[in-house]
Amino acid sequence: MNARRIFLLLAVSTLLLASVAQAETNIKHVLLISVDGLHALDVSNYVAAHPNSALAELSKHGVTFSNARTPANSDSFPGLMALVTGGSPVTTGLFYDVSYDRTIFDPTNTTCSGGAGNMMVFDESIDRYNAQNVSLNVIDPAKLPRHLESGACLPLWPHQAIRTNTIFEVVKAAGGHTAWADKHPAYDWVNGPSGTGVDDLYTPEITNVNGLDATVSVVCTVKNDQLKVAAILNEIHGFNHNGTPGPGTPAVFGMNFQAVSVGQKLAKDNFDGSCADDTSFTGQAGGYLDGAGTPTKVLQYGLEKTDQALASMIAALKSQGIYESTLFIVSAKHGQSPINPLKVNKPGHFADLVAALPDGTTNPAAIAINNAGNNCPTGPCGAISDDDVALIWLQGQDVTAAQVAAYLNANANALFIEEVMGGNELKLKFNDPAHDSRTPDVIVQPIYGTIYTTSSKKNAEHGGFSYGDTNVGLIVSNPTLQATTLKTPVATSQVAPTILGALGLNPKNLKSVQVEKTEKLPGLPF
Repeated sequence: MNARRIFLLLAVSTLLLASVAQAETNIKHVLLISVDGLHALDVSNYVAAHPNSALAELSKHGVTFSNARTPANSDSFPGLMALVTGGSPVTTGLFYDVSYDRTIFDPTNTTCSGGAGNMMVFDESIDRYNAQNVSLNVIDPAKLPRHLESGACLPLWPHQAIRTNTIFEVVKAAGGHTAWADKHPAYDWVNGPSGTGVDDLYTPEITNVNGLDATVSVVCTVKNDQLKVAAILNEIHGFNHNGTPGPGTPAVFGMNFQAVSVGQKLAKDNFDGSCADDTSFTGQAGGYLDGAGTPTKVLQYGLEKTDQALASMIAALKSQGIYESTLFIVSAKHGQSPINPLKVNKPGHFADLVAALPDGTTNPAAIAINNAGNNCPTGPCGAISDDDVALIWLQGQDVTAAQVAAYLNANANALFIEEVMGGNELKLKFNDPAHDSRTPDVIVQPIYGTIYTTSSKKNAEHGGFSYGDTNVGLIVSNPTLQATTLKTPVATSQVAPTILGALGLNPKNLKSVQVEKTEKLPGLPF
């Protein structure tokens, strides 16, 4: 009897192991979607109100992580880097799309002469434009910061700025085809340090400098999103993003959506009338109606159009017969705050607030902050990047970060500060700025709802550490999975090793995973 029991147990165990092995090898494709701004609350509310939606379908065959957080600060760059590298700025080296590096030079300093230290700008301003101020969707090397490389003063490309590799490089090294679509050519960095990680990179510019800024309107933003959706549908059918013959459906591919983020931020949709196609929402407020996350009509439109696009991807995967072999992941680079419109506070830019203090022009710490906030075009000036966070790179060491942090803490109420990170407190979370040329000297997290701006265009932002910024939606879906909601705290950086594990690749091939000890997401069979 005991022998028979042992035999049966071994037989059952063998079947279970075979089942797990089959689940591990079933995934041939991973489709990663970032719905920028999408909170976990948005997912829950939308699925409840739209039981036949694409998000509902994905959740019915997947694991919904309702307590997922972005690591570190929640700007678009570190947010996507978490998803595709498994790391935070500790290993990626990038805190913001507009940040600072103490070892680089401005774009006009073609000899890298003088003192090092300058802005590292990787946004729409580095594009090449035509005479009509329309981006050509490529980077203009003359607009890139300069750095010394083997003694030569050369442009610093975004893919050279990232300090760790990406899932695209790992998958490509294993023989897989890769693709990605995003909002600026500056997303060249997804290629990783090799510069070649993404076979099919598509970056239709959403914000043209001195030209059409699609983000003034949720309708124009949806139109820009649709360019990328069309690319994904082409890739699902085995073509390149533009419909030309391709090598087949990529092993890992995806895109970002902007419509939800824009719908959350707009104080007044199409306020300047520049989006001629927007005949439905011009002048209406975006964001939420209340602290429970009830969307305005502007935001609702962004949610609905994004969901319809996800539905078209599901339909395409099914038509190709690869829905069952595709892991479909929906998350977000970042959230947005505040959700509650009553919490919005826009007191002005951080350096201006400091300068307005009674000793704001005489105190050495205040002077150091003002110097950083008034960047000079060349030379080591320091910098401040502020939204609903303030990242401060000091000009020099005459005034220490500890002195600046103490000054800010003493004026916390006047500056709407919740928390100041500097000195030892900052080094608990990030690399020591004394040894890392990218790490800010001081980071300020304002009181929830505070945005350091005077802009009348937006009533929400991201970039900080608040719950609204960092608690994002995350669904990992495949028809073989059962509907599960996990409230276990997870980080979006755990998506990257999960993707590699699902494709049968070693997550430790990612350098950030090795260094930061990033684990795969729990509750999944791979």
